[in-house]
Order: sequence, then C-alpha cells, then structure tokens
Amino acid sequence: MEVKATTILAVRKNGETVVGGDGQVTVGSTVIKHTARKIRRLYKNQVIVGFAGSAADGMALMERLERKLEEFRGNLLRASVELAKDWRMDKYLRRLEALLLAVDKDHMLLISGNGDIIEPDEPVLGIGSGGDYARSAALALYENTELSAEEIVRKSLDIASRICIYTNSELVIEKL
Repeated sequence: MEVKATTILAVRKNGETVVGGDGQVTVGSTVIKHTARKIRRLYKNQVIVGFAGSAADGMALMERLERKLEEFRGNLLRASVELAKDWRMDKYLRRLEALLLAVDKDHMLLISGNGDIIEPDEPVLGIGSGGDYARSAALALYENTELSAEEIVRKSLDIASRICIYTNSELVIEKL
C-alpha cells in the first residue's frame, strides 16, 4: 500500500527512541495546512504512534490501537496484532487508507491494513511518501555520525522535505 502525503520517521539509538513527522496536509496539488499533528502519544505516554494517509483514517486507527493497548495493558506487539487482524477482516476497517508507525521501549512497528506488522532489522523506520528518503538519510547518519536519535530524525526529515513534495519542514518530534 503506497500512502502519500506525509513523512513519519522513527529512530532508536543509545536507549532513546524518537519519532518525528512533518506537518503538511495536501489535497491534490494544493497545500492546505502546514502544521498538522500526525503523531500522538498513547497508553500512559508509553507508546508513540504516527500515521501516513488519510487523516480521518489515521485517527480512527490510532483510536482503535489505543483501545487495544488498554485491553492488553500496554503490550504494543499484542495490541498491534489484534488491530491488524481487525483491520484486515472488518469490512469497514478494510477501506481505511493509512499506515501506522508505532513504537514503545521495546518495539518499532509498521502496521498496515494488509495485515502487515513489520519490525525492521535496523533501528530506523519510515512511512509515507517521504518515508524512504527520510529512512535512507537516517540510516546513513546513524551509521556514519555520532548524532543523537533526535538529531538524526530532524536532519533526515529536513532532507526528505527537500525531496518529497508532500513533506514540509514543520516538524513534530516526540521522544521515549
């Protein structure tokens, strides 16, 4: 599933996990908003979730993930599996067009409506139209610099904003 219209990036380094996202909202070829917030803290501030895709769909999925986190007492992996199962099997949910990136102290996950729950091998994960640009930059910075996780996220999102027309440099950053 290719989802346009944003860039969300997570980096884990030296015990710190940082998630950042841009603030651009695009409808067709027009930028409608520059300062949207596509990242939220869930379950007692122990989980950070970002979405790429339709805002309404992303928000609906984050709400469902939060309910699953409550049900499974903060177990992100179990909550994500249950959300992905519901998302894939429910007629209404199947129509939602978004991807979720979710992190806690132990896991970094990409969750999709195809039933995917992917934990990357590297401590870097990106989603959205600029996700691959940001992820590539983050991997290079991670391996070749002493920058912190937050500095890597900021620099990588800035690089993505210069390449991807659906990404801007109005960033929201959250840390665990």
